[in-house]
Amino acid sequence: MRREDVAEVLNRPISRELLESSIPARLSYIGVDGAPRVIPIAFLWHRERLVMATAPTSPKARALRRNPRVALTIDTQDRWPPHALLIRGSASTEVVDEIPDAYIEASRKLIPPADFATWEQGVRDLYDGMTVITVVPDWAKLLDFETTVPQAVEDLVAGRH
Repeated sequence: MRREDVAEVLNRPISRELLESSIPARLSYIGVDGAPRVIPIAFLWHRERLVMATAPTSPKARALRRNPRVALTIDTQDRWPPHALLIRGSASTEVVDEIPDAYIEASRKLIPPADFATWEQGVRDLYDGMTVITVVPDWAKLLDFETTVPQAVEDLVAGRH
């Protein structure tokens, strides 16, 4: 997909709403054993990239160093019609000797304000460093089920006319 097309999808109002929401992304990657994995993960949309963080020894950090191709979904489930932003890209990983600001900000979207200070202190006490995961999208599709639907449905509709 052309870079301009990816940017156009990601800059649509519903896409921006999902990227800035408190909804965790579902990150899909291939584990070191070759089996697919999907995990929920806090993320921050920053400078046209998704930024996440994890423990340096986590299975996903090891797997992403081996195979950086990922897919992510950010979607609503509590309203009709649902909205889903689908993203594919390559993940880069970097081990840092600190708690990344992006990790704190991404988590702030998920953790209730009354619990945040305790959570943050616990993180700072536990981790000496983290692996920062950065995904630059190279493909994106927005499904709003009003103006955009899955390709298979588009094909069915086109076949009826």
